[in-house]
Amino acid sequence: MGLNKKFIDLFHKVSVQAALASYYFVGKKDKIAADKAAVDAMRKELNKIDMKGQIVIGEGELDDAPMLHIGEKVGSMNGPDLDIAVDPLEGTNFAAYNLPGAISVIAVAEKNNLFNAPETYMDKISTNVTEDNIVDLDFSIKKNIYNLSEFKNKKPENLTACILDRPRHKDIIDELIKLKVKLKLITDGDVSGAILVTNEKFDVDIFLGIGGGPEGVLAASALDAYNCNFQGRFIFETEDDKIRAKKMGIKDFQKKYSIKEIVSGDSIFCATGITSGDLVSGIKIQNNEFISETLITHKSTGLKKIITNKQKI
Repeated sequence: MGLNKKFIDLFHKVSVQAALASYYFVGKKDKIAADKAAVDAMRKELNKIDMKGQIVIGEGELDDAPMLHIGEKVGSMNGPDLDIAVDPLEGTNFAAYNLPGAISVIAVAEKNNLFNAPETYMDKISTNVTEDNIVDLDFSIKKNIYNLSEFKNKKPENLTACILDRPRHKDIIDELIKLKVKLKLITDGDVSGAILVTNEKFDVDIFLGIGGGPEGVLAASALDAYNCNFQGRFIFETEDDKIRAKKMGIKDFQKKYSIKEIVSGDSIFCATGITSGDLVSGIKIQNNEFISETLITHKSTGLKKIITNKQKI
């Protein structure tokens, strides 16, 4: 049966309900409560779906948050075997402090087609250039920028790089400034950040830097549908990280993963806005109705669309 339109509608509903649940905690300065509301709503909706679902990308270990944990089984246990990646609330601080860019995210693939990633950091890079040897994790910042500049026929000062504003990125940011590249610094939300390369309207040519590994896998699912480029390399800093990775089947701790190794075959990706950001608008409540906006991609049908949904609360 595969991931047909029925599943697109079902997983769209999952991300919408998680976003709505979290929305009620926007601006309340309690990111744990906002996250828990999204997690609980997402789990409830997932368990209504006729599938044998398993969470392969969960959240919680780094944030000490309520989890949809890796290995958790969801669904009615009737229907297809599906691998599911979730970030019920990306941008917990955005929601807590009513800042732009909080989203609820889910990606789904058939069994064994979605990378089972540990909750650790990942060095990553995304662009809308798929040709080999233009942009690569193993290249220097300077080489990547010069290659991209030449390929796009744009001067470096007309390129925009999106990167998380973190102390760990000081050297990269300094190098980009030296190269006169325009910067889009983000404080959180590196699923959204990585996806900004998909459309010229976002004016982002390259996303790079170290962020969450699970967020990298989620972003790769959307980028795959857009035929964009993504590379990731996990960062295992402790022995515990390495032990967890080995249990998940990761043998080479230095391996650079291409997009096809992270997500293969068909996939569905949904990102619903909680607070309005670059990617999608947030939840709006009017009378007894709410309006949501969701970016949905479906690899096999080529669906890449922002869908606005209005329904009763």
